[in-house]
Amino acid sequence: MSIAVTVTSDFICPWCLIGHRRLARAIRALPADTGVEVRWQPFELNPDMPAEGMDRKVYRALKFGSWERGRQLDAQTVTAAHGDDVAFDYDAIEKTVNTFQAHRLMRFAQRHGVADALGKALLSAYFEQGRDIGNRATLAEIAAEQGLDRNAAATFLAGEEENDAVRAVERGLRDAGIRSVPSIDIEGEVISGAQPVEVFTDALLRAADRAGGREAAGGVNAPTPHVPTPGAV
Repeated sequence: MSIAVTVTSDFICPWCLIGHRRLARAIRALPADTGVEVRWQPFELNPDMPAEGMDRKVYRALKFGSWERGRQLDAQTVTAAHGDDVAFDYDAIEKTVNTFQAHRLMRFAQRHGVADALGKALLSAYFEQGRDIGNRATLAEIAAEQGLDRNAAATFLAGEEENDAVRAVERGLRDAGIRSVPSIDIEGEVISGAQPVEVFTDALLRAADRAGGREAAGGVNAPTPHVPTPGAV
């Protein structure tokens, strides 16, 4: 049987990193005969961010009133991720980046069956390695690290392919009420925020039961339609 999971996320959202790590743990704990297809949807938390990004200290001070307040919030995510195999390195992050190109690259990766691996790599590259994931050359490097052809990825990023598609998906999600991420859809059951592993596990098991029932009834194992609901930053 196969379960469809859709992750709506942005790569500069620390809760998206935590949520994805917890989801991955839940997926690994499923019975061996349960297949899971993870797809990603783009959601820019800062769609008006300059293409070159912004100094992180400046951005956080503007958003939260002071750099000190921003650091307090960073510390909260470090505490929340204890036990989730997340190694935040906020000191290594120089910029708050524009993530539009990263979301474009995800669509390129989807064609080659490595979208989930790339999504994991992009979150790690930003939060655990301090890499500039708004930079096309850096993105091509990360793509190559996930088995994609570096030159093909660089050529794709240099063009405008999928620009309109990414923007159309984002408009649709905002029109549907998404205002924050992560929002993770497991066969029509939407989980908002970086919930505990057990929440994802239970939802996956319920989805597996539904998929098993469809197979037993001779039906098509298709995901249940859904309307997205807001996540939590």
